[in-house]
Amino acid sequence: MTAAVPTQPTVLTARALLLDMDGTLVNSDAAVERVWRRWAERHGLAGDEVIKVVHGRQGYATMAVLLPDRPMEQNLADNKRLLAEETADVDGVVPIPGAPEFLASLAEVPHALVTSADVALSTARMGAAGLPLPAVRITAESVGASKPDPEGFLKGAAELGVAPEDCVVFEDSEAGIVAGRAAGMRVVGVGERAGLYGPDVLVADLGGVRVEAAGGGVVVRLWVG
Repeated sequence: MTAAVPTQPTVLTARALLLDMDGTLVNSDAAVERVWRRWAERHGLAGDEVIKVVHGRQGYATMAVLLPDRPMEQNLADNKRLLAEETADVDGVVPIPGAPEFLASLAEVPHALVTSADVALSTARMGAAGLPLPAVRITAESVGASKPDPEGFLKGAAELGVAPEDCVVFEDSEAGIVAGRAAGMRVVGVGERAGLYGPDVLVADLGGVRVEAAGGGVVVRLWVG
């Protein structure tokens, strides 16, 4: 039985939206787990423990958490290999429910993709999910620090010419939610995983999100149920 949708939405007013990709627009969990469980096995680590850390971070940052004594040069080289594996493996990559309609509603709304994936991986996963790539994209190549550092979100805001406090972030992971908060932005958590990390508002998926452009601003209406 479908839950009733509240008649009074939660309303956030913003000038721009900053969107994570994996877990927020695209469900790539199966592909992520396949690649990272193979990596865990190669390094004698428990796959379940690796999966707890991987979401939201760039690969080298995940490796630094899991293998703290390994030189960063090795992590960066290993990350290149993993990115190639991930880019080639898009089996089961699908849009988050409501993502196509959500992105279509942003035609007149300033927005940017802010992802820990690089250009090749983000292009592959958005394409596999049948989703259009936003014109403004902050990818792994754009930043010097991975989420949970706020650099990516701050660069996204700067690219759009919008103050951080006037942005709303859509995220699913702990690293991403922490990064959005550190950037001084409000955060909409998407999905069950996001609910563990205290976003300002939580939605099950993007199906309950309505975005309206009004008078030079953006009104985000969130039906949470």
